[in-house]
Amino acid sequence: MRPPDEPAHPAGEGGLVRVRIDLSYEGTEFAGWARQPGQRTVQGVLEDVVRRHPPGAGEPGSLVVAGRTDAGVHARGQVAHLDVPPVPGADPPALVDLDRLRGRWNRMLASDVRVHRLSAAPDGFDARFSPLCRRYTYRVADPLALADPMRRRDTLWYPRELDVEAMNRAAAALLGERDFAAFCRRREGATTVRALLALHWARDADGVAVATVEADAFCHTMVRSLVGALLAVGDGRREEAWPGHVQAGLTRVPDVHVVAPHGLCLDEVTYPGIDGLAARAAETRRVRGVAT
Repeated sequence: MRPPDEPAHPAGEGGLVRVRIDLSYEGTEFAGWARQPGQRTVQGVLEDVVRRHPPGAGEPGSLVVAGRTDAGVHARGQVAHLDVPPVPGADPPALVDLDRLRGRWNRMLASDVRVHRLSAAPDGFDARFSPLCRRYTYRVADPLALADPMRRRDTLWYPRELDVEAMNRAAAALLGERDFAAFCRRREGATTVRALLALHWARDADGVAVATVEADAFCHTMVRSLVGALLAVGDGRREEAWPGHVQAGLTRVPDVHVVAPHGLCLDEVTYPGIDGLAARAAETRRVRGVAT
């Protein structure tokens, strides 16, 4: 039975039906999310399966994702959507049996990617534009931590001891809505203004330094550049004020090292309630200027 807050006819475009996909993947063997000729990508393997067994009638559209992860980056809480032609008389309306379809997809997919849930998307839902925030973690094992070989694919082994408290003091100066051009690879026509909601470090039970980074959105290499700048503070090579000075300069500098992708994981994408989805998507589509 459909939950009471789920609409009978999910929102797509041009008479299509929108389906939400919740998934995770271990990014080591993927050349990132986006489909690329001759490369194994998350989008590529998923779309191959979707085209063979679509959730609606006929050829589905391309997958739209909440966060386009780079090669080697993992995801525990990725979200995507696709629009499909409706199936007359299906239950839920206009869709095939999504729970059975999810099982079929997972049997066809390799073990490094899993679809956890398929659902009829509510009105106004857009995987890319509706999120309130995205949360990533980055794991670093310095000499004070256990460098566990079983975690070598999701943890950076760092040769210098890190002062986590110094990194947290440096990170505090970066919070808020700012222009993060100094930590991003520019893309034509794309803004580098982002609202950085959280950036802090803590050691886990094995002593691994884990950064939690949360923002409304991220530009290309932003998280890995921020981590690289803070590692330079943590190992004593830079003063605590240095990352803030770099951000204020609005220009990429060669001293900011973009750390390796394998320590990074997209943990969660947070969306507003059903009533706020369309408004949030419209707000996100605005091109933001520099915050005052």
